Amino acid sequence: MLLGLRIENFALIDQLELEFGVGLNVLTGETGAGKSIILDAIDAALGGKVSSRVIRTGTNRAMVEATFKSHQSLAAWLTEQEIDLIDENSVIISREITATGSNIRSRSRVNGVLVNRQLMVGLRDRLVEITAQGQTVQVGQSAQVREWLDVYGGDALIKQRQVIATAYHAYQQAHLALEKRRTSERERLQQLDLLTYQVQELTTANLSEPQELEQLTQERERLNHVVDLQQMSYKVYQALYQNDGDTPAAADLLGDSEATLNDMVEYDSQLQSLLELVRDAQTAVVEVGRQINAYGDSLEADPQRLEEVEERIRELKQICRKYGPTLTEAIAYYQRIQQELAELNDSEHSIESLEQQEKTCFDKLTQACQKLTKLRRQAANNLESRLIAELKPLAMEKVQFQVEIVPIVPTAAGADKITFVFSPNPGEPLQPLTEIASGGEMSRFLLALKACFSQADSAETLVFDEIDVGVSGRVAQAIAEKLHQLGQSHQVLCVTHQPLVAAMADRHFRVDKQTITQGKSKKTNNGSTEQRTVVRVTYLDNINTRREELAQLAGGKSATEAIAFAESLLLQAANHRRQEL
Repeated sequence: MLLGLRIENFALIDQLELEFGVGLNVLTGETGAGKSIILDAIDAALGGKVSSRVIRTGTNRAMVEATFKSHQSLAAWLTEQEIDLIDENSVIISREITATGSNIRSRSRVNGVLVNRQLMVGLRDRLVEITAQGQTVQVGQSAQVREWLDVYGGDALIKQRQVIATAYHAYQQAHLALEKRRTSERERLQQLDLLTYQVQELTTANLSEPQELEQLTQERERLNHVVDLQQMSYKVYQALYQNDGDTPAAADLLGDSEATLNDMVEYDSQLQSLLELVRDAQTAVVEVGRQINAYGDSLEADPQRLEEVEERIRELKQICRKYGPTLTEAIAYYQRIQQELAELNDSEHSIESLEQQEKTCFDKLTQACQKLTKLRRQAANNLESRLIAELKPLAMEKVQFQVEIVPIVPTAAGADKITFVFSPNPGEPLQPLTEIASGGEMSRFLLALKACFSQADSAETLVFDEIDVGVSGRVAQAIAEKLHQLGQSHQVLCVTHQPLVAAMADRHFRVDKQTITQGKSKKTNNGSTEQRTVVRVTYLDNINTRREELAQLAGGKSATEAIAFAESLLLQAANHRRQEL
């Protein structure tokens, strides 16, 4: 419930503080007096759109502060948003709007904590619901009508909406994956051709050993130098084992050294270790001599093998240039593209899998939408009978109303297009509400609709901006009684020109414009005193002031008649309250 409102430099308001109460709070005044500015200020405080025009001329800062009475669910929600409570009974919401040149900035705070627009939207829905005759456009919007019906349907319907949102997201992901695969089919075929060629080339190359190129290079060197290797191996053999020349071989020298050391050991056993070393050296030299001799004997010129090696080296180097740069990297690439080629060859199966996945997701979405449609039809049937019952006391006894639900392609909000169709007169066909309802009929319809939603609506404060425009007499009285009835379960704020409505108020405020002198002695350039227009609000707290305001609203041929009419309205309102008790 809105407890108080403080406004500074907002439109025509310089300074204003208001205190609202339970029940029906009414704002009256002449056309253009500034009544709607009060509601605009409430809307601005709760995150509504603003422009530089809301800042009072001559200033660069406007401020609106609204104090609401808290309750348990609101306090719990604020705690979830990590906003501390000032006390157990109130929540203070403020918005500061500043202009710097052509730029406008605003900051919103909740209990002193800076908050973003998203949080303000969530908070607004929990505090205030504003209804105006200008909502005719919304009544004609299928999306808005759908939201109203879903809220009216309650928790079960809202939860099913969440199920559908999840199912729709899954379907969208599956559909996008399938479309992406289909779109890339040409690229897939091109890639398939390229990888097929590369795999064939690498398969033909018979790559298996990463060191093959180094090994072949060594073999080529050996084959190119067979004669040199034979000569050098024989030379080594002679030097180590058997020399036909004058110079003795190493094995012969080591044999002589062994004999000498053997004699020396007989006289000094400490030389035994040296003798062993010489014997080992002689054994090693003899073995090397034999092996190098065998190596030399095994060498044989092989031009054909040399040509094969040269050809293989050229082939491997070509592979490395294309897929390397090293043979190890070429082999790794070969293994990788074999896997890629297998995946590309399996793409038809992948497309089938994606098509099946898309179908599965769509089927789940469709089933969820069907369940939602069923819930909506149940809510629609309930709303139809309830709304007709609410309209009958508003002088619309013969009205026909239906919630038309037409199937559409599934979306994140279901598979239904929802329209309010309406016929105010017997025998006339049902037509979209926005196409057939008059201004007065639309006013009554919006009021009845809000009465239907009042139990499902989480907002404790209902705001009506000239909801009674275009009606008079018995209809105006019916609207007044309906507003007062809503005031029994909600706080209601209403801007009205109808004395019948104003008479039912629990708290009555008069709004008017006044011209004041700006400053004590401030003069303009031509010497005259500067004057400004301001909006003033007066709380009519006694029977006399209320009677005068109602008489002013009613007009009449004479002041006496107007006063008498106003007194009768106040008496009628008092009797109505007693009957309700």
